[in-house]
Amino acid sequence: MSSTVPTMESLECDWDCSQLFSTIQSVGPAGSGSASSEQNQTHSNSGLDESNLKLSIIEERKRRRMMSNRESARRSRMRKQKHLENLRNLVNQLRIENRELTSRLRFLLYHCHSVRTDNDSLRSEYTVLRQKLSDMQQILLFKQLQQFSSTWPYNNVPVMSEQTPPPLII
Repeated sequence: MSSTVPTMESLECDWDCSQLFSTIQSVGPAGSGSASSEQNQTHSNSGLDESNLKLSIIEERKRRRMMSNRESARRSRMRKQKHLENLRNLVNQLRIENRELTSRLRFLLYHCHSVRTDNDSLRSEYTVLRQKLSDMQQILLFKQLQQFSSTWPYNNVPVMSEQTPPPLII
């Protein structure tokens, strides 16, 4: 009897099915094998899942740390920029203050020079006036001596020479 249903021998594969079978073998047949091999398979799958989970946690931490570092660097740049701006403002204020102080110093130096010039002039005038006063005092003294000598009663007495001693009683 000839059967129209093909047999297993007639359905042989001409192509390589090893890839298909290796995938099926790694998963394992559903009802074959022992319970310990299934536990090992589950344990190895959970180990892979656990290591993947650890890797993803590590990657997430790296990503968060990188974002945190970027944010920290941005804040640091902002602080540095603000500090630099404050320093520039301080430099401008100090330049303005320096100009004002320089102007005041020039003003004071000008007036100091003026006062010194006036002081020198007054000292010269003082010296001249002092000399005039001294000269006038001498002239006045000389005139007083002249008047005094003209009114002196012994002015008419002849001057005795040194050879004759003066009389003891007069």
